[in-house]
Amino acid sequence: MEWLIIIGLMLLGTFLIVAEIIFVPGTTVVGILGFVFSAYCIYLGYDYFGPTTGTLILIAGLLLNIIALVIAFKGRSWERFSLKGTMTGKYNDDFKFDVKVGDKGTTISSLKPIGKAIFDDHEIEVRSNGGYVDENIEIEVLRVESSKIFVQPVKN
Repeated sequence: MEWLIIIGLMLLGTFLIVAEIIFVPGTTVVGILGFVFSAYCIYLGYDYFGPTTGTLILIAGLLLNIIALVIAFKGRSWERFSLKGTMTGKYNDDFKFDVKVGDKGTTISSLKPIGKAIFDDHEIEVRSNGGYVDENIEIEVLRVESSKIFVQPVKN
């Protein structure tokens, strides 16, 4: 019965460590649990069977974890869960409204430094010149670089 507990804890600990590294990196809870189960398995090996068998269980556990990680990395099992697509569109790519330097509009969200503004009933993403601009402020277009529209508040 003791061997079943030790083998079960070692396999569970190895599974949790591999799951932490490959499938859910950064959560640390899963990895810590895997380490605790593996360490408890080794402790029970020393407690039940003495120092010689405990050391053999320690070596076997280390080898099992290393082999499991190597197989998991070489098998590229994480690629089934990884995102392969990329986003290529931008917010102002498809708008047909022509904005020119000097045009005036009104912010409909705060610019921190990016936000939205309205120019002649067209909602467009704009950028301030680096500062914060509140909503419902009249703005003026400073420059247009491809789909980036830089604005500043109108000075009265």
